[in-house]
Amino acid sequence: MNIGVPRSLIVGMGALFSAYHVVLALYSIDIPRDPGPVLLAIAIYVVATTVSLLPWGPVRMPIWLAAFNVAVCVAMAVLVTHELDPLREGGNGYATWYVAAIGTLMTITSTRRRHAFAWIGVSFLAVQTIVWAGFGALGGIGVIGSISWVAVSHILSSGMAKASRDAQRFAVAEREATEWQAAQEAHLYERRFRLGQTSTMALPMLRTIQASGGALTEEQRRECLNLEGAIRDEIRGRRLLNDAVRDQVMAARRRGATVTLLDEGGIDDLGDDELDRVLNRLATAIESTSADRVIARTVPEGSDVAVTVVGLRSVGDDSASALGPGSEDDEVDLWLEIKRTPD
Repeated sequence: MNIGVPRSLIVGMGALFSAYHVVLALYSIDIPRDPGPVLLAIAIYVVATTVSLLPWGPVRMPIWLAAFNVAVCVAMAVLVTHELDPLREGGNGYATWYVAAIGTLMTITSTRRRHAFAWIGVSFLAVQTIVWAGFGALGGIGVIGSISWVAVSHILSSGMAKASRDAQRFAVAEREATEWQAAQEAHLYERRFRLGQTSTMALPMLRTIQASGGALTEEQRRECLNLEGAIRDEIRGRRLLNDAVRDQVMAARRRGATVTLLDEGGIDDLGDDELDRVLNRLATAIESTSADRVIARTVPEGSDVAVTVVGLRSVGDDSASALGPGSEDDEVDLWLEIKRTPD
């Protein structure tokens, strides 16, 4: 977010003021002793203001252009005053156009955020005027006015730059606050959803435990372990779960299989339709296998595969099975890669 005056308005005003000074210079061209240096001053002034007002490059003026503008100010003051008589009866009139022209050029320089160069230019103008015509000329030919223009430009541009920076900081703070609020609402929704799921699954068994005073049959104890696994799935499985997957996972556990669901965030980018397709395919895969252990894991983003499903069956004796998961006596009953997009 940026706060500022439209650039076209500033350029238009600068061009009008600059053209006005050129008109005054040509109108009073008969006052200088030799019009040649004055015409040269007009030419370099036109070049400097044109280049400074061109709508190219960043708002902040390049250093080389700011230095060039200061050099133009020095040249203009020297060229014009060399051909004028500071003691001329009635004054020099519009022949001192260069004072307002320098003020305009330095105001443009200040507006384009090169304040130091602008102050150097008007400071030289003031010193040169004192040397040429004395302190009284500072007000008589408008030097004080030119300095005032630069001062006002400096104050306004600095104020708008600060306001723009403050607005950017406020925008960032507002965005961060909005993101924080959205995250908190998402966490709250997630907690409510998980509590609802847990309550739906565990409430019947809790009532059974309460009614029996904790005296459960072996079948009921096994069902408690299955429910514990289902609650664990709600935490570790997250987006790997829909109603179809929940039903097939519970059916596999009830027949004695060990099922592990691991959602590591690899399918967070899937839309609802693609996610339903992947989860329904996962539910079908779990239903179709008779493996003793089933592991479903998401694949990190960037892969063509969304979920990998592995089913292992123990084929050795009890001592071999005691070696635990991954023993050499396990054979692969199911290996499935579910793509992110349909083939």
